Amino acid sequence: MPNRLAQATSPYLLQHAENPVDWWPWEPEAFEEARRRDVPVLLSVGYSACHWCHVMAHESFEDAELAEYLNAHFVPVKVDREERPDVDAVYMEAVQAATGQGGWPMTVFLTADAEPFYFGTYFPPESRHGLPSFRQVLEGVTAAWTDRRDEVGEVAGRIVHDLSERTLDHGGEGLPGEAELAQALLGLTREYDEKHGGFGGAPKFPPSMAIEFLLRHHARTGADGALQMAADTCEAMARGGIYDQLGGGFARYAVDREWVVPHFEKMLYDNALLCRVYAHLWRSTGSESARRIALETADFMVRELRTAEGGFASALDADSEDADGKHVEGAYYVWTPAQLREVLGEEDAVFAAELFGVTEEGTFEEGSSVLQFPRRDATDEARAADVRARLLAARELRARPGRDDKVVAAWNGLAIAALAETGAYFDRPDLIERATEAADLLVRLHMGPVARLVRTSKDGRAGAHAGVLEDYGDVAEGFLALAAVTGEGTWLEFAGFLTDIVLQHFTGEGGQLYDTADDAEQLIRRPQDPTDSATPAGWTAAAGALLSYAAYTGSEPHRTAAEGALGIVKALGPRAPRFTGWGLAVAEALLDGPREVAVAGPVGGALHRTALLGQAPGAVVAAGETAGSEFPLLAERPMLGGAPTAYVCRHFVCDAPTTDPEALTQALRGAGG
Repeated sequence: MPNRLAQATSPYLLQHAENPVDWWPWEPEAFEEARRRDVPVLLSVGYSACHWCHVMAHESFEDAELAEYLNAHFVPVKVDREERPDVDAVYMEAVQAATGQGGWPMTVFLTADAEPFYFGTYFPPESRHGLPSFRQVLEGVTAAWTDRRDEVGEVAGRIVHDLSERTLDHGGEGLPGEAELAQALLGLTREYDEKHGGFGGAPKFPPSMAIEFLLRHHARTGADGALQMAADTCEAMARGGIYDQLGGGFARYAVDREWVVPHFEKMLYDNALLCRVYAHLWRSTGSESARRIALETADFMVRELRTAEGGFASALDADSEDADGKHVEGAYYVWTPAQLREVLGEEDAVFAAELFGVTEEGTFEEGSSVLQFPRRDATDEARAADVRARLLAARELRARPGRDDKVVAAWNGLAIAALAETGAYFDRPDLIERATEAADLLVRLHMGPVARLVRTSKDGRAGAHAGVLEDYGDVAEGFLALAAVTGEGTWLEFAGFLTDIVLQHFTGEGGQLYDTADDAEQLIRRPQDPTDSATPAGWTAAAGALLSYAAYTGSEPHRTAAEGALGIVKALGPRAPRFTGWGLAVAEALLDGPREVAVAGPVGGALHRTALLGQAPGAVVAAGETAGSEFPLLAERPMLGGAPTAYVCRHFVCDAPTTDPEALTQALRGAGG
């Protein structure tokens, strides 16, 4: 019999709807039940593409005997961290403060007042590797709750007090300037892996936001080292196993520093961010490899993640069924020499093994290999394309990984920006159409009549949870990119609605921002995190959108709010540049202006395209006929002599208008141009 999760819109929660555990969603009634029964709450937080979440579910939550004990002594609450990032953030902060580490699945025991008193992540069914069994943990917590209630209350109270005492130094007075950005570049240089690209050691994550900073810093200052780190990292990732050499798109991260073996889940946010990174790298260098990866990644998102409603699903699982019907991580993606021979025949299999680095020993488990593209020397391109197509066709016959069909507002905002720009750069109007359809879905389903965003939807049904700051920042960013590409001012207007909500409901004193609105559900702490994780921090995503909107409209409140929010980058950027990449990228735009480009003339014409390809950090572009335009930048800016005309301004100073694309290109170059 299904439990209370059967009505959820989250695929992750629906995966647990048939568990013998009597799960509750996160709702006030669950805590009222805990108070009525005088038992603690077991909070379990995970997400659909999380491998160890599935392992713990199979081992423990599907075990009838353990479920019986759990149901008798606890009120179990299951949360999808992608649906409720606020709940996840608050309790993850507590877990990390108490244990020095965190991760998913996250297991937290709470009082009926939602105060945490005991923490963990994955617990095995039998004690091993120094970890107690999950049953031992449950029995220990039950004993403490029954026999040492005062002690439990004291621990919970102390944790909540310690969390509330944590204040965020958001930089005080002043904006990040040349000194801070140069120091951040130096910090990245020190952590750079010169041999393999990227930053730090294993596991190694795609540093999308840091690369955006490096590209903008090079464009503004001409720093060759910044461009080299960006280009070499992109090249290493594109040749590694983290990139799907057959179907395009990137896995979540590599377990090694060489980018060989990925953790195989594919997330929308990674692919959206990386699609845009490679498109921007092409814009900076003309690299044919960057162009190919940007387009293949865009095509992967449309082919594999697009939903029937026109939005983009959250993720593809790491696991799928192998030939024996067992759920195995990476089964869909890896190959053995024998499998190559079966599909390609002997001669082409030898060619493919050399091309993709497939060996008898294997680079993954049980003699299988993750496909790479290690060769830099010339190869038979036609033969390689034929082999790739045949292997992809054979792979299509394998059992596919599961898909998390949940549409997350923020991640769709990132996808809209990536697809709109990639479509514009490479003359792919179909990609711009897909971006527009996703934006239409967000307006239609996720934005209410007062522009308050809903975090998620599924199958055309809006979820119940309010959008958080990253939703507002990333969706506004997507709308602004779409406005620049399409010349449709309505997207600028929608971005204005969202940034107004940021000003009204997410902004605190002195420019600091909060991850939840002032009228959102009150948790034990109001979360705020200015550092990048897998996606840009909500704080700096909002700052970027506020800055761009101000450049489009001249709105002083939006500019002031953006500058206030960037104080945190002055404080954090030099100390932790790997985790402040998007904030540093926004700071580059601030230092450059950002430049305001108005193209009086046809959308999609040569001058408009030249403006979009300009490398000036964070430049905003408005294109269209002057009369009746929805873009303030185009007001009173006519075509000269009936020819399309570009106007470039920054810091309240304007260049002479030009009808010459080459002159416009020069006007949009920084020192690195």
